Amino acid sequence: MQKNLVIVESPAKAKTIGKFLGKKYKVKASVGHIRDLPKSSLGIDIENNFNPKYITIRGKGPIVQELKREAKKTEKVFLATDPDREGEAISWHLAYILGIEDKEPVRVEFNEITKDAILNAIKKPRVIDKDLVDAQQARRILDRLVGYKISPLLWRKIKKGLSAGRVQSVTVKIICDREKEIENFVPEEYWSIKALLEKDKIPFEANFYGVLEKGKDKKLKLSNKDEVDKILNSLDKDNFVVKEVKKGKKKRNPYLPYTTSTLQQDASKKLGFSAKKSMKLAQQLYEGIDIKKEGTVGLITYIRTDSTRISEEALNATKTFINDNYGEEYSNGGKPYNKNKKGAQDAHEAIRPTSVLRVPKDIKDSLTKDQFKLYDLIWRRFVGSQMSPAKYDTISVKILSNDCIFKASGSKLNFKGFLKVYKINEKNDSNSEIPMLTKGETVKVNSIEPNQHFTQPPSRYTEASLIKTLEELGIGRPSTYSPTISTILNREYVNLENKSFVPTELGILVNDLLEEYFKDIVDEKFTADLEQKLDKIEEGKYTWKAIVSEFYKQFEVVLNKAEEEIDKIEIEDEVTDEVCEKCGRNMVIKNGRYGKFLACPGYPECKNTKPILHTIDVPCPKCGGNIVRRRSKKGRMFYGCSNFPECDFISWDEPIREKCPKCDGAMVKRKTKKGITKRCMDKECGYSEIENK
Repeated sequence: MQKNLVIVESPAKAKTIGKFLGKKYKVKASVGHIRDLPKSSLGIDIENNFNPKYITIRGKGPIVQELKREAKKTEKVFLATDPDREGEAISWHLAYILGIEDKEPVRVEFNEITKDAILNAIKKPRVIDKDLVDAQQARRILDRLVGYKISPLLWRKIKKGLSAGRVQSVTVKIICDREKEIENFVPEEYWSIKALLEKDKIPFEANFYGVLEKGKDKKLKLSNKDEVDKILNSLDKDNFVVKEVKKGKKKRNPYLPYTTSTLQQDASKKLGFSAKKSMKLAQQLYEGIDIKKEGTVGLITYIRTDSTRISEEALNATKTFINDNYGEEYSNGGKPYNKNKKGAQDAHEAIRPTSVLRVPKDIKDSLTKDQFKLYDLIWRRFVGSQMSPAKYDTISVKILSNDCIFKASGSKLNFKGFLKVYKINEKNDSNSEIPMLTKGETVKVNSIEPNQHFTQPPSRYTEASLIKTLEELGIGRPSTYSPTISTILNREYVNLENKSFVPTELGILVNDLLEEYFKDIVDEKFTADLEQKLDKIEEGKYTWKAIVSEFYKQFEVVLNKAEEEIDKIEIEDEVTDEVCEKCGRNMVIKNGRYGKFLACPGYPECKNTKPILHTIDVPCPKCGGNIVRRRSKKGRMFYGCSNFPECDFISWDEPIREKCPKCDGAMVKRKTKKGITKRCMDKECGYSEIENK
């Protein structure tokens, strides 16, 4: 009989852990959840105190049988699923199918997949935490009640395939509310005046602030050209006198180490990764990568966390690393960042490298390009969080011309501190240098530039700003952001345009209906309060059935009201100018599995359909036809010939009219961080150029 069986969720995780534990342990994977509520029915006995009816997930039968066989051959079973609510629930379901008693200490928990962490955890198994399981059960059952009760209503009243969700519907509402703000926005005119000045041939800028009135600075807001002209007429270009020079110092403190949310935000802004892609890559780094000369090891700590806490062991190792590689003046002495924001569960550490000694450049050859980018970001953010503040010399200057006040400010970096490791975009900072100025001197005026502006509407949400908003409002948890965004995109409630979320007509229609009849479901505060109650279940302060029962009493009333009052809503197809060549009707736009397409409204008598082609006014280099934009089945944009299938031209990069200056061949372009890259399609030619942004 083998001695020990360890069960984890992922085959990759099983492979990594198996190498650490050796021959006395057999490590198997459940491949995620093995039991869940049925897809074909509600699966909740509402009349019997909301008891869930769990079943073995379809297709998981062979895995369950294999785990049962292995468990019978072993003396001890360890359940080593992820260290969160969902992982606890998976362990609870595994214990059920394997017949393990509730009081049996089988649960093994670790925050990082390294040899020491695994060996230490296996020595200290605990019983399954039923409060954690109940918190997850409550979330699952609440989501099922909302989804399976409202979604069929949407099917009957609007169209098949729609869905509602406790978190997804609030997210759609937030996006729709922002769109309403943009539509209702009324721009206001305002003006600025910039003085381009010079001293000792060193140019600098000063901006109009206001006027000197009774010896005091009075800030003026310029709202129109008349007000600007009045100021301009009062200026004396030969009399711009320095009235005040203030010199000082400022510090820029390092950023906190990553949580799930801040990692997703930064990966979106700095690397252009979607939340889904970031979490997929982070999971790979957490579960283990085969590092040359070292073997398979987890490179980062657990990736679903809202905590910025750091272990003492990691602090000490990082402090030594910084002292040895950058000097003691670059270390902040080791900050544990124990204080977390209100509402944080603080179940795990911040996301950090499992060993600060694995410098990104040293293991680059063992990682994919994207794995390296994300690991490098995490490593630099964490090491930077343990470094000294950056230090700047600052200067602010007040310049007067006939009682009109202009102000200029600047700063000069004199000690990099954490910026030695963690780069930031300082383009919006006042970090330009100003020449040495003294009170009472006159500066040269090169020009004075009045500029008209208009206030701008609030920006649409990007992935980064949406995740930040969800976190600030307390909606969902770190593990929910990525799947929520994927769901609302897949349901076509929102589209991504220029990396910003725009609600579709369907999304607005569904949101309006939910706001009218299910106000609590889409109310940000209600949803956030519910999240806090789930946390209370985890802490053992509430029972999950009491929370679900309280919710359902209100929910059932509005559900019945909506069923009675909502009339069926017809969504009319958009009519186009394209004429069906088979029957002469104007074709309409339909939504299909792979996006929008043209269809004849005469269906089923006429079944003619066509793809929607977007031409880019560039001739096909193969046959001279029109180049059109298309989407692959996976949603990726590509370019092909309108004469397909007769012409098989295809390109992932956008073709352009410009000819190659080297061989006169066809050219394509692609946007990169450096600018727009243009290249010849003939690989043998190899010509390329970059147009800087």
